[in-house]
Amino acid sequence: VQLAESGGGLVQTGGSLRLSCVASGTIFSVKAMGWYRQAPGKEPEMVALISSSHSTYYTESAKGRFTISRDNAKNTMYLQMNNLKPEDTAMYYCAAGGTMATMAGGTLDAWGQGTLVTVST
Repeated sequence: VQLAESGGGLVQTGGSLRLSCVASGTIFSVKAMGWYRQAPGKEPEMVALISSSHSTYYTESAKGRFTISRDNAKNTMYLQMNNLKPEDTAMYYCAAGGTMATMAGGTLDAWGQGTLVTVST
């Protein structure tokens, strides 16, 4: 399974970005997918998950500001991020797993190289 993220960049506080993750080498539609991030000097953290049937889960930091979605026909997952804050600055990674439950438990089948999001004050 190969995952490739894109869409990161530099944005001002309050701005928006949309991240994309293209998957290949797997039956994308049956996989749960998710976005994770790692800020400098911090542990990786889960941001949002989406099941094969488009159910979603958000961590508290993402609720109300981020929207995860997927287009199975394009083997692509997205993360729309609005009202960005400096504390959102991190490397963002997409990941694939069996189910949202297994991913939430820390079992990931694959992850990408990451795309950097920097939010300036």
